[in-house]
Amino acid sequence: MQEGQITKALSGFYYITDGTDKEVYQTRGRGVFRLDGVTPLVGDYVGFKSGNLEEGTLLEIKPRKNELVRPPIANVDTGVIIASVIDPVFSTQLLDRFLVMLEYRNIAPIIYISKLDIADEETAQEIEKYKGIYEEIGYPFITIDVDKVDDLKAEIVHTFEDYFEDKLVVFIGQSGAGKSTLLNYLNPAFDLKTGETSKSLGRGRHTTRHVELLPLLGGLFADTPGFSALKFEDIEVEELSSCFPEMWARKDDCRFRGCLHQNEPNCAIKKAVDEEKIAEFRYKNYLQILKELQERKPKY
Repeated sequence: MQEGQITKALSGFYYITDGTDKEVYQTRGRGVFRLDGVTPLVGDYVGFKSGNLEEGTLLEIKPRKNELVRPPIANVDTGVIIASVIDPVFSTQLLDRFLVMLEYRNIAPIIYISKLDIADEETAQEIEKYKGIYEEIGYPFITIDVDKVDDLKAEIVHTFEDYFEDKLVVFIGQSGAGKSTLLNYLNPAFDLKTGETSKSLGRGRHTTRHVELLPLLGGLFADTPGFSALKFEDIEVEELSSCFPEMWARKDDCRFRGCLHQNEPNCAIKKAVDEEKIAEFRYKNYLQILKELQERKPKY
């Protein structure tokens, strides 16, 4: 049996890049997957057999370390959150929601700030304040001062290449935040039209939307239709604080085991917020998401 990774799924076919010869094999899944209610996903490590490049059979799906529903993809290593300073305006609330989504699925986040070249001095200073806070938590927070860079493309490639080597990477961000611009810097061959739909990657208005893995800086980039999974339907109330590293590190200092850091007495998290050891805006964003989870209608 051969082994490889699904790098594209389209119209019932699974295109598998062989782990040895790096050839791409077109395969069909066994009927047992459908009977068992299992859907192979792009990113899956699999076992398959094939006598040629066009007539293979997908036989086995290896255990996944994570998966996303929208877009459907498995075994993601890194998520690049693209947040612009203006148009759309920078929002810690949205940023923290993206971070929770990635943390919950064990995907390493990277924060990239775009459009700093059109930000005023006050906004730029505010971003630097946030940079210090998020970096102290442990998140890479990438800002590039374009006025001090001779070759912006080279600087961006140099900044990201260590994060992408041998990794499967997804990009996340609001529409207009600068995903296409960043990808064009990282690989001009993508030739994405900024502010428009990508036709070169199969995203034309009338084309089938699908997920595909493309080479990028020694790793794989998941070209996806976009993210819409920010309702946290699968996160339990008790799990939320584990998605805030600075809170999770202090959980054992709370008086009550299972403390939600909401109304409980002798809460180490609320104390840390009062002592400015945890950023107040992060705590407020946590409480807002917690309230959503508590008011969520139960699933039957």
